[in-house]
Amino acid sequence: MIGHLIFDLDGTLVDSCGICVDILGAMLDDRGSDHRIDPLQARPFMSQGGQTMVAGLLGPATVDPAADLVEFRHRYAATKTPLTALFPGVADGLRSLHAMGFSLSICSNKPQNLCDQVLRDTGLTDLFSVVVGGQDGLRPKPQTDLLDHVLVQLGVPAWQCIYIGDSELDHHVALALDMPFKFLTYGYAAHGWQPDDSECFDCFTTLTDMLSDLNRTPLLAARG
Repeated sequence: MIGHLIFDLDGTLVDSCGICVDILGAMLDDRGSDHRIDPLQARPFMSQGGQTMVAGLLGPATVDPAADLVEFRHRYAATKTPLTALFPGVADGLRSLHAMGFSLSICSNKPQNLCDQVLRDTGLTDLFSVVVGGQDGLRPKPQTDLLDHVLVQLGVPAWQCIYIGDSELDHHVALALDMPFKFLTYGYAAHGWQPDDSECFDCFTTLTDMLSDLNRTPLLAARG
């Protein structure tokens, strides 16, 4: 009785790496640093948490990790996420899944205000019943606080949901709650990593097709 799909955001729906690299590159320029960030080498940093990501990519230009993260997020809030940042198939796939009757939610370590902003910028806000991002009082993944909060707002148990993500953190938190997990290989996991107990998908359209098949079975519960 799977009726609820819960998605990670960065690396799953949105390729935010380019935006992050551009913002950090501007910070490097403003600091007069000649350090440069390789976009490919930056990708695994995207799932390591904001402070680790910012400090790791600023490298020798890091001043104070906590303050640098505040500056980065301030700049991010002033940056519009373009539609081209959505991974191929995401916009149409989400609309199709919503039309099928699935309840869609977001569970992300990205700060709540930035999650909301990215969804507005990309025109996806109305598709999601619940959006939970990083916030005071809830520990980030791989702790289960954020995903637990999604379940509370949905009012459903974990077994009625599928969590869909792109990293080891996403797999860990789903496993901790015994929630079915689907892995998208194109995101920010360590190179070559894949879960051996979950279905893996190389593109969002293939995932959508699989979920469409699920929708045509009697297992899909009515939307709650």
